[in-house]
Amino acid sequence: MKILLNVVIVSVMFLAGASYFMKTAHGDVQVDKLVITTKDGTKHSFDVEIAATPTTREVGLMFREHMDPDHGMLFEMGETAITQFWMKNTLISLDMLFITPDGTIKTIHENAVPQTLPPISSEVPVSAVGDKVIYPFFSPPAK
Repeated sequence: MKILLNVVIVSVMFLAGASYFMKTAHGDVQVDKLVITTKDGTKHSFDVEIAATPTTREVGLMFREHMDPDHGMLFEMGETAITQFWMKNTLISLDMLFITPDGTIKTIHENAVPQTLPPISSEVPVSAVGDKVIYPFFSPPAK
C-alpha cells in the first residue's frame, strides 16, 4: 500500500532513533519510521518522508516515478484546517489519509489518480495526512 501521509492515519507510532536523511532530486529529506496500528491491533510499519516546510509540502511527491512499498510522506501542515491536495505532476497513484491533531485518521482517499487537477479534500479540519497516528507532531486528546 502506498500512503501519502498528511493529517490522517490510523494509529502510527514513532520509533525513536529511526530517523535518517534521504537525498532526493529536491534536496535532502528527513525520513522517520512510523507504525500504524489499526483498530484490530494490526501494526504496519512505514518509512515516511517528512514534509514540514513550505517547499517540501509544495513539491510533495511530484515527479516520482516509483515509491517502494511501505513508504509514504507525512505532510505536517502547521495548523488545523480543511486542506486540499491535487495530483498535478504526481506520476504514481497514492492513498491519502487525513489526520486530526490527536492523530485520528478522519478521511481516507484511496488510489488518487496521477496527474489530475480536481482537488482532494480532507472534508474536515486536519493537521496532517496519514488512520490513528502516534507521532510527536500529534498531541493526545485533552482529558
